[in-house]
Amino acid sequence: MNRDFPEMDTLASASTARATVVSHRVVRHAQLEPLDVALSTARDALIRLQNAQGYWLFELEADATIPAEYIMMMHFLGEIDSALEAKIANFLRARQAEHGGWPLYYRGEFDLSCSVKAYFALKLAGDDPAAPHMERAREAILARGGAARANVFTRIALALFGQIPWRGVPYIPVEIMLLPKWFPFHLEKVSYWSRTVMVPLFILCTLKPLAKNPRGVEIRELFTTPPEKERHYFRLRGPLSRVFLALDRMGRAIDPFIPGTMRARAMKSAEEWVLARLNGEGGLGAIFPAMVNALEALTVLGYSGNDPRRVMAKRALQKLVVVNGAQAYCQPCVSPIWDTALASLAMQEAGGAAALAASQRALDWLQPLQLLDDPGDWQVRRPGLRGGGWAFQFLNSYYPDLDDTAVVAWSMHQARDPARYAESVQRALDWLVGMQSRNGGFGSFDADNTHYSLNEIPFADHGALLDPPTSDVTARVVSFLTRVGRTQDGDAITRAIDFLRKEQEPDGSWFGRWGTNYIYGTWSVLMALAHAGIGRDDPAVRRGVDWLKARQNADGGWGESNDSYLARGATRGAMASTPYHTAWALLGLLASGEADCDAVQRGVEHLLAAQRRDGLWSDPSYTAPGFPRVFYLKYHGYCGYFPFWALAAYRNLTRTGTSH
Repeated sequence: MNRDFPEMDTLASASTARATVVSHRVVRHAQLEPLDVALSTARDALIRLQNAQGYWLFELEADATIPAEYIMMMHFLGEIDSALEAKIANFLRARQAEHGGWPLYYRGEFDLSCSVKAYFALKLAGDDPAAPHMERAREAILARGGAARANVFTRIALALFGQIPWRGVPYIPVEIMLLPKWFPFHLEKVSYWSRTVMVPLFILCTLKPLAKNPRGVEIRELFTTPPEKERHYFRLRGPLSRVFLALDRMGRAIDPFIPGTMRARAMKSAEEWVLARLNGEGGLGAIFPAMVNALEALTVLGYSGNDPRRVMAKRALQKLVVVNGAQAYCQPCVSPIWDTALASLAMQEAGGAAALAASQRALDWLQPLQLLDDPGDWQVRRPGLRGGGWAFQFLNSYYPDLDDTAVVAWSMHQARDPARYAESVQRALDWLVGMQSRNGGFGSFDADNTHYSLNEIPFADHGALLDPPTSDVTARVVSFLTRVGRTQDGDAITRAIDFLRKEQEPDGSWFGRWGTNYIYGTWSVLMALAHAGIGRDDPAVRRGVDWLKARQNADGGWGESNDSYLARGATRGAMASTPYHTAWALLGLLASGEADCDAVQRGVEHLLAAQRRDGLWSDPSYTAPGFPRVFYLKYHGYCGYFPFWALAAYRNLTRTGTSH
């Protein structure tokens, strides 16, 4: 079970009891339509998973990288929880694929960086390199160029363990903290996740500590050329990357001549930046990569093991661990506000006393978490704007996000007692409109975070340094703004819709930045256009609808692999049907006036047939990217509230002609 959030394990532990309850309910409702039974059982199952405080919290699973990094962190610090390490090792072994390595998502292709970290973690945990699973992994890694070809974050981790020389990682000195805002690179020009990951890395990469590594584990066997002789750690991606690489080399050359007073001032600036955003037991940025870097940076800076700030930073990481019997893994973060807001919308769509009461409990829990007067990095771009957003996690006051804010406030606006949340909704509206970017779209955490040239710096080989406006977040904001319909928001809505029209792909779909992928993006935009009063005959709507219908599988459902992120184009990624993709497609079609079409009927039948005896749905696939092509997520709640929402919307439209 999860040590801090035991309710996350309810779904697995209570299945037998629920099956009995559901069987009795099906008998009791034998005369009801299958759709009514499906909705009532799904509603009851979700309500049973609601925390007594009012929130929903489902597991948020990532690939093998983060559990591997958790083991590496313990060995860096020399603070090893052997029992937990053994459970995480079991998790890693169980997820090794037939190709010998580890993928970034279910049934994905081999990923070199993930595989290097998983192999290293298992060897740190005591696995014999001669064991068959380790031999298979090693052969797969070497066949693809070896550990020297791993990404920047992996190479930094290897440098901290002394496995590669520091020239094998980008030059990111702590003096970056002192650069003026006009300089080509500045912290304010990159995304929130990049900021929170990079600042503690500046400390680590400047001080160049060596991991304690109490067992003295090395992985030289993963290199095709001895790491100290390797001369090709950096790959050139274009003319601009050559310029940045030349600057990188220049920086290394002048590093010995940096005055000590300047370095001390920069180090103090980085330390204070981290401490100001340490975020209690929520952790720096409330995301694992930033949190683990912060803990290691505090340790290297000399904070003792019993210093409250170091204790708190470590506790934040421990709270991310999920233990399921003999296995354990570490989540990248937690998603209570996102889960709660979406489940609330689904409950409102379903209607009825029990569902609406559950929604109100959720909204009452959400309301005091609105970030009104808190300091936040978003204020750099919008210094005169009042706060009004919500974060994604329990705690993340410096970083509210627009997607969560739009969904929370949307649900509050259509609550049974909207006056109860009127002030919260108005503050959210003001904040969202104030965060619109110049191109009319909305990013996730910042406005106008569009310095695209920075994705060419050596540190950014992952291509995810920025937080530009995206179709899915923009669509969610448009859905909310148009539902409220304030006169003063008219221009913002018009500009946002123009952005969405420009973002439509040639085949009619929309790219999904925060959900997999074109089905998610297309659902999001079609719903926004419907809320904006754009009819089913609009050319953009027709093209989106036609694309969704063409992607329907023979079994009536929809599915899409994360392979679709490997190339910009919606023709890739065909996959077996999943409950959440089917729900997204149905919600998009229903919003576009297609309730009576054959595709919708077949999709509904697919969901009804796929529903489990406990009332919910399940699928092993990964539902979203953290960063496309780099890091992927499985939201365990998506197979619960999204199919429930879609079936409720279908019932409402086909029986009453209205839907939320």
